[in-house]
Amino acid sequence: MDNVNLRWGAAPLATLALFTMALLAAPPALANDYPTETRVDYVLGCMAANGQDHLMMQKCSCSIDVIAELMPHEDYEAARTVMSMQDQPGELGMLFRTERSMQEDLNHFRSVQAEADLRCF
Repeated sequence: MDNVNLRWGAAPLATLALFTMALLAAPPALANDYPTETRVDYVLGCMAANGQDHLMMQKCSCSIDVIAELMPHEDYEAARTVMSMQDQPGELGMLFRTERSMQEDLNHFRSVQAEADLRCF
């Protein structure tokens, strides 16, 4: 048994400990990483609203990165759903326009988007 400890030493254990610490110290954006399709969709919409040039692409990309850092993807998708459903006519649209929890989701998204605008634009 002592020969095994001498041969392998403490290096593998130290490497494993460093790797574990690096994973735990990963930035929050990795925990809330958004699919590429979601990021591209956001950037294209942002550029359609703000301009079709390279600088705007950089700003819009920065914006979705900040949103991903501050908001889990599931919450982002919930807010997008509320926004799209608010335009529906009748009772269904009214539900999405008046339901308190849905409005809170939307307000949270708007505050995160405002923070992204401050950092990127």
